Amino acid sequence: MRIKTLLLWLVFVVGMCGKLPVHASGLMQDSIRISLVTCAPGSEIYALFGHTAIRYENYTRRQDLVFNYGMFSFNTPNFVMRFLMGKTDYQLGAVPYSHFEMEYAMRGSDVYQQVLNLTQEEKVRLVMLLDENYHPSNRTYRYNYFYDNCTTRARDKIEECLNGTVSYPEDVPSCSFRDIIHEFTAGNAWSELGIDLCLGAEADVPLDYRKQQFAPFKMLSSARKATLSRPESVTSYIESEHVRKAEVIRDHSEGFPLSPLACAIILLGITLTVAVWSYKVGRVCWLWDVLLYGLQGLGGCIIAFLFFFSVHPTVGSNWMLVLFNPLPLCYLPMMVYKAVKRKKDFYHALNVVYLTLFIIAMPFIPQYFNATVLPLTLSLLVCSAGHLFLYRSKRFK
Repeated sequence: MRIKTLLLWLVFVVGMCGKLPVHASGLMQDSIRISLVTCAPGSEIYALFGHTAIRYENYTRRQDLVFNYGMFSFNTPNFVMRFLMGKTDYQLGAVPYSHFEMEYAMRGSDVYQQVLNLTQEEKVRLVMLLDENYHPSNRTYRYNYFYDNCTTRARDKIEECLNGTVSYPEDVPSCSFRDIIHEFTAGNAWSELGIDLCLGAEADVPLDYRKQQFAPFKMLSSARKATLSRPESVTSYIESEHVRKAEVIRDHSEGFPLSPLACAIILLGITLTVAVWSYKVGRVCWLWDVLLYGLQGLGGCIIAFLFFFSVHPTVGSNWMLVLFNPLPLCYLPMMVYKAVKRKKDFYHALNVVYLTLFIIAMPFIPQYFNATVLPLTLSLLVCSAGHLFLYRSKRFK
């Protein structure tokens, strides 16, 4: 594992150091090939959707480089906070193709190469633009997962250098950001749940073909059928396509054996058991209240932070804030105090009404809710309802 990490850091350092050996003089006479490179998904959450880069091959000068708009470092100061705020900066890196291919081979990811049907003038213009972008003062940009990422940057920079226009197939199936995310998180239920809880109603709006291209493999599919229209001719955008199969078999397992839905159902069963036990013994199990409502409040802090302060797309329209917010966490000390003093807490009466209305409204809210949300909501509802039944018990008085 240490050797693998060392090699990946070597790729990063090589990509971030030095001046790219590309110069304008003589490029028009060079034998150049430009390709769109798409890498299959990895197992880490940031690699679940694949990756896109631009490959530059200069046979005359024996150069073979990959321009990669997806370079970042977890060691950046305040990385986690900046990520939550939606203020993550990515960089353009340039590394030898052999290093780039080695990284994805070690990850177990296939690499697709689509050779672009460009004129010599267009190739030279693109190389010079990438060289300019690679300058230390230009290589950093503000990353946006849906609208300005490694795939959309590569697409836009290529199109910027064309003497014509690219026409992509528009008759693509209707889908949303969330639909595309689910396509690539299939088999990664915990990652899918985390993303679902953070994305709001805007993530469920149908997208046109161009917005769907934020996902590397959607871009790959669109490019296959695209045409390039110039004043003198109309040609296929892709000249040829090749696949470099990875020899390492990628591990698709997430590690934890139970799905979020299974865990939520178990949680509901335990909550029901605790409620029955509390009724029989005539006292509140305040430790379970601390666990259940504490987790609700902590999750609510994250969702509320994203809702009010983050500039990430779609998080500001998240109806999950109705269920998960910081209020239960703020009220928790008073809840525990009343439970210990054996006093009735009218918070639970309000909570039963509130949660019941939320469950009834769920089918009518214009946002997709992960299947795990319902048993989680029912757990909170059963817990509060258990308190109300207990208050009516003679044992509680």
